[in-house]
Amino acid sequence: MADNARAKRLADLIREVVANKLQRGIKDPRLGSHVTITDTRVTGDLREATVFYTVYGDDEERAAAAAGLESAKGVLRSEVGKAAGVKFTPTLAFVADALPDNARTIEDLLDKARASDEKVREASAGARYAGEADPYRKPGDEDAENAEDGAATDDGDGDSSS
Repeated sequence: MADNARAKRLADLIREVVANKLQRGIKDPRLGSHVTITDTRVTGDLREATVFYTVYGDDEERAAAAAGLESAKGVLRSEVGKAAGVKFTPTLAFVADALPDNARTIEDLLDKARASDEKVREASAGARYAGEADPYRKPGDEDAENAEDGAATDDGDGDSSS
């Protein structure tokens, strides 16, 4: 079993080699400039690599890119083998990255929260406090009230009671 640092280095190398080969070496029209390699993970035994990618476009372009990556898998694996110089070249599995969809969902939720905050801000624009502006007692307020009322009595044990 390889150490994590070696697996990380191999994953970084695979990501770079696959991205460069897709950009310059593969002439498949389905793999145009709209395919981006986002991450690569390698198993601990260095036998399998998962390559995450995104496709900017509609569902048809995503399906075409997935088919193009599957057809180019052998060429990409041989390029990884040449660059890595390892005893066994890892098999490549391509997985569509859900990051853009998750980011879009988060942006939608943030837009809803902003709209809700704006509604609250509009509703509270002319509002006033129900009581005083500062409803909390301050430490000096109790002493002033006791002195004004004259209600503090001393029963001889040092405690004041009201």
